[in-house]
Amino acid sequence: MKIDLSHRGVVNLATMVIAVAMALYHMWAIAFGTPEAIIFRGSHLLFALVLTFLIYRRRAAYDGQPPSALDYLLLAVAAAPIVYLFFYYDYVVNRIYYIDDLSTADMVLAVVLIAIIIEATRRVIGWALPITALVFMTYGLLVARLEPMRLLDQLYMTTEGIFGIPLSVSATYVLIFVVFGAFMERTGTGQLFMNFAMALTGHTAGGPGKVAIVSSSLFGTISGSAVANVMVTGPISIPLMKRTGFKPSFAAGVEAVASTGGQLMPPIMGAAAFVMAEFLAVSFGQVIIWALIPAVLFYISCFATVHFEAKRSGLVGIPRAELPKLRQVMYEHGHLFLPAVVILAVMYSGYSAPMAALAGTLSCFPVAFLRKTTRGNVTVRNVIEALADGAKSTLSVALACACAGLVIGVVTLSGLGIVFTQFVVGLAQDTLVLALILTMIAGIILGMGIPTTPAYIIMTALLVPALIKLGVVTPAAHMFAFYFAILSAITPPVALAVYAASGLAKSDIWTSGWAAVKIGAAGFIIPFMFVYEPALLMIGDWTTILSSCFTASAGVLFFSAGLQGYFLTHAVVWQRIALIVAGLALIKPGLYTDIVGATLFAAVIGTQWMTRKAAASNSAERAAAKSTP
Repeated sequence: MKIDLSHRGVVNLATMVIAVAMALYHMWAIAFGTPEAIIFRGSHLLFALVLTFLIYRRRAAYDGQPPSALDYLLLAVAAAPIVYLFFYYDYVVNRIYYIDDLSTADMVLAVVLIAIIIEATRRVIGWALPITALVFMTYGLLVARLEPMRLLDQLYMTTEGIFGIPLSVSATYVLIFVVFGAFMERTGTGQLFMNFAMALTGHTAGGPGKVAIVSSSLFGTISGSAVANVMVTGPISIPLMKRTGFKPSFAAGVEAVASTGGQLMPPIMGAAAFVMAEFLAVSFGQVIIWALIPAVLFYISCFATVHFEAKRSGLVGIPRAELPKLRQVMYEHGHLFLPAVVILAVMYSGYSAPMAALAGTLSCFPVAFLRKTTRGNVTVRNVIEALADGAKSTLSVALACACAGLVIGVVTLSGLGIVFTQFVVGLAQDTLVLALILTMIAGIILGMGIPTTPAYIIMTALLVPALIKLGVVTPAAHMFAFYFAILSAITPPVALAVYAASGLAKSDIWTSGWAAVKIGAAGFIIPFMFVYEPALLMIGDWTTILSSCFTASAGVLFFSAGLQGYFLTHAVVWQRIALIVAGLALIKPGLYTDIVGATLFAAVIGTQWMTRKAAASNSAERAAAKSTP
């Protein structure tokens, strides 16, 4: 193969080599033990910064043009503060934080690294998070009156700022799971998910919408990004939905909501789930257990919404002759599910989540080699490109975590978390539901401009302690923040998943956004459910867990039916209201509310059954009359 020795060609080759080296370094660290915190996290950030200035330009993402002189200068400047920490590592770890004064070099390099992180983050994910970090640092210096030297010490010379828990999570968990997703994609698993979903649900009423939900939930387990999920499954599912009669805006809403839910769906979920495990000092397996029932409820709601909308509009599925056969799909490509099984098996054997992800990653290409249908994907080029793709895809998370570290450093040093907790508790006046609503609004606003992970991190620092103080169990408080940091992706006016889906559907952004909110409406209620009934997080005895799961499932089903105006048949106004109230009553834990919900539902289903029976009888009579000479 001819090597391109032009400037652009050399840069592309260097980027590929550095990205592969980044992935291999982290895989080596998982297999043989991670280095000391500053070394490991610093290496992760160094790789991310170098790749950022090679790939992203000053004004826009990579457009085919090689880096400018300024990009190379920033790359060198970015490396200097981290290399300095490596070179003077003994000095860094042996000095007494906050007591020993920083040298002039320490302070200059601290300011340089902060500025570089803000610029690199801006290039990758836009201005929202960098501005948030600048606002918090301004607060620390001008309002909290922090001593500049102590603030720089916190942010640069300790593991409580830039090199804190968020960056640790990116280095330890996120990269290897993103690499795993890239390996799965390169072996053809994305197509397997789509074919599997089409074979399973494509023929049913509104089949393409259900295909979008099933495929997006599956792909979301290896993606962790709502927008990436939309861009992979949407080009297939959205045209299918439009072809079978769904409005473009509704098709975009379905894809956006289904793709967003991928971050909630075990076993892998989004990057913020790993941060949660680290903050709570629990295994990732425990987070999966907490997340399972709420994720299932979310997708029951989405599935039901699509079904009822299709029935109400008289939409049918795709003819079976045009769909792949489930048996054939599983025979030819079913073995590609095995790497995900490997991850679960290794994780529940007692090994760490990164080790499980490494095992799953290393199994991808050998598993693909097992069958002739996927053996063609097993090439050296594919392996190298999968490693590089995984590393490059981590940049947004790595830089978001480093930038969020600036916020966390200020919050920790200034005591802002305590102040904000007191403010929220005072504003809510010991009313939990008001505190939950304030947290929900804050999560949606934060998530509008910044990725899920930093949004969740900031909420954890500022709002979660207030919920815990008001009596919410700790896992429920964190899951509540986690959910609303994610659901901002479908909440107008800034709804990134909706933007991506509406572009594919060629629909109006606002119409698509409100359709997404309606489709995902139950998702905004589920967090309140598990706050008031922790059994939905599998906390408590099994009798309560099972009964709560059953009533909550029925509740989201009826709630979706009420919103769409259909259950057994078209619902009149009072039936829609009754279904919505029945759903909310069953969602709320408690025997009396369950009785109210069941009674209302019985009234609706009884009247709808009689209406449908009467309609069927009339149709039969008309048909008999037509056939009579």
